[in-house]
Amino acid sequence: MEDTVKRLNKESKIAVLCGGMSAEREVSLRSGKNVHKALLELGYCNSKLVDVDKNIAQVLNNENFEYAFNVLHGRYGEDGCIQGLLEIAGIKYTGCKVKSSAICMDKETTKNILASHAIPLISSVCVIDENELEQSVAGLDFPLMVKPVKEGSSIGMSRVENLEQLKEAFRLAKKSDDKILIEEYYQGKSATVGVLQRKIGNKIETFATPILGFETKTQWYDYEAKYTKGLTKFILPADFDENMTKEIQNIAIKAFDACECSGLSRVDFLVYNNTPYVLEINTNPGMTDLSDLPAQANHMGIDYNSLVELILKTAEF
Repeated sequence: MEDTVKRLNKESKIAVLCGGMSAEREVSLRSGKNVHKALLELGYCNSKLVDVDKNIAQVLNNENFEYAFNVLHGRYGEDGCIQGLLEIAGIKYTGCKVKSSAICMDKETTKNILASHAIPLISSVCVIDENELEQSVAGLDFPLMVKPVKEGSSIGMSRVENLEQLKEAFRLAKKSDDKILIEEYYQGKSATVGVLQRKIGNKIETFATPILGFETKTQWYDYEAKYTKGLTKFILPADFDENMTKEIQNIAIKAFDACECSGLSRVDFLVYNNTPYVLEINTNPGMTDLSDLPAQANHMGIDYNSLVELILKTAEF
């Protein structure tokens, strides 16, 4: 019987999903614009930029899209929501699926899974009620990092030195999420590594990119440092010896597999006292001019357009 399943080709109708309703909307719009431009340059003539809003189901249906290139960051786009909608609509999409997206958007759940796979993690607690704050952090040492459990791009994050600052930071983080992760702060080396997949024959190969280290002009790698030109210096490849480099890359792939990721991700690390601690897994890394993943891929010979096409093909996995 002849195979009638339609495959990805240059005529396929592709929605580049960007914007959205999260706090990372502006970054996503920048990512989407770059990806759409690349797809057109690659010859995917029926690709269209789609700014996602609450009417996205109707838009997707009306346009008869066959594929979605997901460049949404944060809530609704990176947490399994849009993935579930695309599954129902029968539209193939790039990157991680529903389960892994939901897992990795939740820092507490991610940590629980990684801990069960013996992956190094910084000591932390999750807190919902401010009245339980002092008691909850009694076993942690200041300074501390305060993070909304389900937020990205360092939004709502703070570094604090004492209990009074912690209370203020907790209230700030509460504007972004109901549950707050409080983690010890280590003065180590920040690093990030991309994990990508590509199909070779009938097998899917998972591989790590070169490690990106960075030095910031801000106190830590906050939102401003991530998206303001000149505030962060990329060190690519990061200045780790060969053994540490391999260890970080291996842990990144192990974390990717543990959380059942697919297609692509970026795993963030803090290396302290010769131990690479996983901070979080980003299932839909930025694709802006200043983003980490395109820089990492480029260093290993995968230019921006080639990276876009590699990611697009993950929709067929």
